[in-house]
Amino acid sequence: MTDLQKGKFVLIYDSENREGETDFVMASQFVTPESVKRMRKDGGGLIFLMTSKEVADRLQLPFLAELYADISDCYPVLKEIAPNDIPYDTKSSFSLYINHRDTFTGITDKDRSLTMRKFAELIKKTNNLDIKSAIKEFGREFRSPGHVPMCVASENLLNERKGHTELVIAALQMAGLVPAGSGCEIMGNNGRALSKEDAIRYAEKNNFVFLEGKEIIQAWKQWSK
Repeated sequence: MTDLQKGKFVLIYDSENREGETDFVMASQFVTPESVKRMRKDGGGLIFLMTSKEVADRLQLPFLAELYADISDCYPVLKEIAPNDIPYDTKSSFSLYINHRDTFTGITDKDRSLTMRKFAELIKKTNNLDIKSAIKEFGREFRSPGHVPMCVASENLLNERKGHTELVIAALQMAGLVPAGSGCEIMGNNGRALSKEDAIRYAEKNNFVFLEGKEIIQAWKQWSK
């Protein structure tokens, strides 16, 4: 976890039994425009933000699937497109899409890095606030919809769901960092996810730590006893 504490990228592979994908991952508090550029150019997948269920509850961040279900009577199309057939998971972790209010379009490397870094700062600001005050602070700094999708970890971390969101939040907590992570799936030139073997080679070439989900899960079980 030392590299996370230093603000470096770590490559995390979930498992053969899940997505079978490797993600660029770093602590959001350290994200820079260069970080976003690396994810955009060498990753090529979706650049997204991850946070814990505790933070989501404090800010009242909804899971989009649940929000869609709640308003599907008004918008019937949302009932038809429910994510009830995800082949590798039981639910979607996606929440709101945000931009920081100091961004312009929100999509540039500078804008997206600002949004992610400021969200990590917001978590620290709202740690001791009640829910109403935390929501107000969130609204003062961010607008939605935006260009940074957020994913929320499951409540019982790494017990129910073992996706990248949970793996990253567990790693950040073990490293003593703010529970906000930035990530991006690494795509290969064949249009599919970069193979595990090629991801390991990329990590070695660029001096990045490569971790498998099972390693994080094992460490989390020991750490959270």
